[in-house]
This record gives sequence, C-alpha cells and structure tokens, in this order.
Amino acid sequence: MKVLCIGHASYDISMFTEGFPKENTKYRLNDKVECPGGPALTASLLLGSWGVDTYFSGIIGNDYYGNEIKKELINREVNYDYLVESNDVETTKTFILVNKFNASRTVFNTISEVENIDIDYDITPDIILMDGENYNLSIKAIEKFPNSIKVMDAGKVTDKVTKLCSKSDYIICSKEFAELVTKIRIDFEDPNSFKLVLNKLNDMYKANIIITLENKGCLYKIEDKIKLMSGIKVHAIDTTSAGDIFHGAFIYGLTKNLPLEKCLKIANIAAGLSVKIPGSSNSIPDIMKVHSIYEKNK
Repeated sequence: MKVLCIGHASYDISMFTEGFPKENTKYRLNDKVECPGGPALTASLLLGSWGVDTYFSGIIGNDYYGNEIKKELINREVNYDYLVESNDVETTKTFILVNKFNASRTVFNTISEVENIDIDYDITPDIILMDGENYNLSIKAIEKFPNSIKVMDAGKVTDKVTKLCSKSDYIICSKEFAELVTKIRIDFEDPNSFKLVLNKLNDMYKANIIITLENKGCLYKIEDKIKLMSGIKVHAIDTTSAGDIFHGAFIYGLTKNLPLEKCLKIANIAAGLSVKIPGSSNSIPDIMKVHSIYEKNK
C-alpha cells in the first residue's frame, strides 16, 4: 500500500533544562539534540523506516536545514518527489525546551507561510495523512483521490484543520482539540464525559474519532462502545513527537489491514517507547521492539 503524508516539515533543535527557565536569566545548556521533525514529516519517516511505501509532500527552503531534512528522507527510504524546495522561504525551525524534571516541553516555531503551491500527484495513494499545514495540497489530494483513506492529525484548532476534518475518514485529535471543538471537558473521574465528547465529535465530522491522551493512552469508539486504551508505562524523558509517532504507527497498522484496536495498540506502544528517547524523529522506535512488546501484551 502507498501512503502520502502531506504537511509540516521542520528542523527541530531540542534543549534540555533543569526546570522551567526564569525570565531575564542566562543559561548554558550542554544537552542538545537536532533532527528533522513536524507531524506529517515524522510520521512519514516512521513509515518509511518500517518498510511502508511512503511519499512526503511539503515545503522546505533551499538551505542547510532543508538539506538535512532531505538526507533523513533518503535515509528512511521515503520518496520526496512531492517535496517543494523554495528559494523564497527558509526551512521551518522549531526550538524545543524540555524540562528534565517532568519531560514537559515548550515549543517555538519559525514558520514561513507559503500559499498557492501546486504539485501534480502522479501516484494513487491508498492512505493520505494530513496535519493541516499546506492546506491547498491536502485539498488537491482529497479531490484527486476520493477513494483514498483520509487520516487527519488534528492537533490544533484552526479553520483549515476543521475543514479537513470534515473530509476525513479517521480523525486522530489531541485532548485539547477535542475539548475546544466540543466545548466539553474530558474528566477522567467522569466516564460519561468520554461519551459526550466522542459522540459530539462523531456527529460533527461523521468519521472514526480517536482522542490521544498522552501518557493516559487514547479514547475511541468501537461497535457503539466507548473505550479507553491505557498507554504503556515508561519513564518519560522527552514527549516531543510522541503524537506524530502515534499517527505514523496507526497508519502502519492500516496498511497491514489490521482491525482498529490492533492499530491503536501498535500506535500506543510506539508512542510510549518514543518518550524514552530525546528528540523528534530520532525517537522513532525500532519496529521489531514494537512487535515484541505487542506480542507479549496481546
């Protein structure tokens, strides 16, 4: 099966601090990790390294950081025929402060907005993953490939993201997205709130809804039953890109025609393993390790 990932490509620089920085203070940081990142890009790198026929479509600048992203796509065996290299923009850089004490992160992006980019997709993907960036490219793919399975990574609430959600078969959204869109708070002490949020999202978008809950796992609906799948227990070092890895691993399951719950188990395991490793795309776990844990916890 062919997978087309459309969206954000970034070069991530993660720096690790002991606690959250104080204003008007200087810090000398010895711990730093650099690697490509971004939701759609990270998912594509996982899929490529896990042996899936994967294509990435997005925008980078014709600069050092863009070249590093291309190198990683090549290393992970991801096709980049639909990657636009522009002299008019700088490659997005993301600076991530990670608190060593609790693995929380603070993210700063430098994004160059580019409109009206045209790409002629000459493959027919079985699955399309979108993260909301490069909206026009996503719409073009949706219109050109109506029979492809559309998966939406809904991490933030914007007009473009919600429009793409309405055209998707699967929506994998953050807890924050779910609460903002439905105006219903997810309360872990009140299971009825799970039902209210999922049912409202189903009514709004007519899609399969999965809500990621970070270390608490994911919330989903199957055969009219609301279920909460717990995350695996690990000591988190850096949670950056755990959601992106979840999406990529979920799509991997779809390419193997696995049932929904098996796809979610694989995604949960992959995301859990990723937080043990600092950095973005370099925290993608080895597929054999994921399968080993999956087999032990069937």
